[in-house]
Amino acid sequence: MSTSSAQTPLLLTKRRIWIIFSALIAGMLLSSLDQTIVSTAMPTIVGQLGGVDHQVWVTTAYLLATTIVMPIYGKLGDVIGRRRLFLVAIGLFTAASAGCAIAWDFQSFVVFRAIQGLGGGGLMILSQAIIADVVPANERGKYMGPMGAVFGISAVAGPLLGGYFVDHLTWHWAFYINIPVGIAALLIGVFALTLPTKKAERRIDVPGILLLSAATTCLILFTDLGGDGDHGWASPATWAWGSGLVAAVALFILVEARAEDPVIPLSLFRNRIFVNTAAIGLALGIAMFAAIGFMPTFLQMASGTSAAASGLLMIPLMVGMMGTSIVSGLLVSRTGRYRVYPIAGLVIAIAAMLAMTTLSADTPIWLICSYMFVFGVGLGLVMQIIVLVAQNSVGADQVGTATATNNYFREVGSSLGTAVFGTLFTTRLTQRLTEVFSQSGLSPEEAAGATSTIDPQTMDSLPQLVRDGVVSAYADALAPVFWYIIPFLCAALVLAFFIKQIPLDTESGLVARGEAIGGEEAERLAADGAPARWTNR
Repeated sequence: MSTSSAQTPLLLTKRRIWIIFSALIAGMLLSSLDQTIVSTAMPTIVGQLGGVDHQVWVTTAYLLATTIVMPIYGKLGDVIGRRRLFLVAIGLFTAASAGCAIAWDFQSFVVFRAIQGLGGGGLMILSQAIIADVVPANERGKYMGPMGAVFGISAVAGPLLGGYFVDHLTWHWAFYINIPVGIAALLIGVFALTLPTKKAERRIDVPGILLLSAATTCLILFTDLGGDGDHGWASPATWAWGSGLVAAVALFILVEARAEDPVIPLSLFRNRIFVNTAAIGLALGIAMFAAIGFMPTFLQMASGTSAAASGLLMIPLMVGMMGTSIVSGLLVSRTGRYRVYPIAGLVIAIAAMLAMTTLSADTPIWLICSYMFVFGVGLGLVMQIIVLVAQNSVGADQVGTATATNNYFREVGSSLGTAVFGTLFTTRLTQRLTEVFSQSGLSPEEAAGATSTIDPQTMDSLPQLVRDGVVSAYADALAPVFWYIIPFLCAALVLAFFIKQIPLDTESGLVARGEAIGGEEAERLAADGAPARWTNR
């Protein structure tokens, strides 16, 4: 904390908190809406830019950049303040959106998507950390619930907008729309996001940042190549990245043990509450990918709808998640009790996953959507709460680092789920589809070609018997994946029982660090006409 910030504490009145909250919501909406719009438009984008064979890099570039910068934003926010970093993140994301819209080839598009990830990772982490700065833990739930709901709204609006742009305008509008939204978010941030700034008092852990970035890069590429049909888990290239991961992690631990101000303090991993929440986040990342990553494809093939329309079939999951995220946040703020919600949420998620193992070609769409709703109910009881618990388990000077590290492990889980369970799904699917087309009278070569080119648009042109076989192949390939995921959720449930219930902090991060005045004193000073920054404590 700098001396100047201590001499001019900020008055955190309820009005100012809601103004700051509006800036955070604008930034989160910018990031989350982009992802769902782009996912719908992606087939058209890669087709026109000539990148169909390498389209995985569009997702990998964004995921890699986002995951790398999460701990960096978290740590730097603790050290130098979060306002400037938040504005930089919005600026990066908006500028990169313009770059994506004018990309001249596939390679340039991938580069701009990576830059988008550098901004998007900051928007996600800093929003959660800033809320911890301005709202005490015992009231934070009612703010974090709506922040989680933003992702649900985006999940519904994104596919609709993306489908409209592709069908009636051009795919470029999926990125053009970010420019006015980004400018508006930047202006709101400039004028509404009033937060103290600081100067680093200890040396920034550059070696730790570089090694963590190297470890993350190796992890993402190791899992991507392992799940890639052109390489696979037996490929030397895959295990070269795996070896790099082991080496980078080992060096990172050695460096962090000696760093003056480590980017991820190893002391966090001696905090049992924090470790539990990180492990639960890892399991959630794996499970969420299974439902959100595989289900839209199955729904498209089973219902014959377009990508945009199939996105609407995910509404039940998002409605369930939004509802319980908001309600659980309000209840935690009212009662101060949080331990029961992750336990209940994981029990519900496991029940939903068990139901999903029964999927077949004959399962009605309405029943699948019901399973998704129940799964969303479970996720909503866990996701925001474990972030709150992680924040509450550390001191005010480590809130950003704890928030970022918790999210980092969830992203790692998503990456692992993409690779491991994606491989299980695609391998089984390819075998079943080959059998279906072979039984229809095609030669082995023709069956292999038909398997690699099948999509929802060609389903209607297939004979009814073949079409039924294709849907059965997707169901037969998907249902076993859920069986593999259940043990991870069960492990998370066991960990949830060991989350210790401790009192929620009654001071926000800024107040605890002496950088702000909150509560009744702030309201009284504001009523007496004190300026926003009151200099005579």
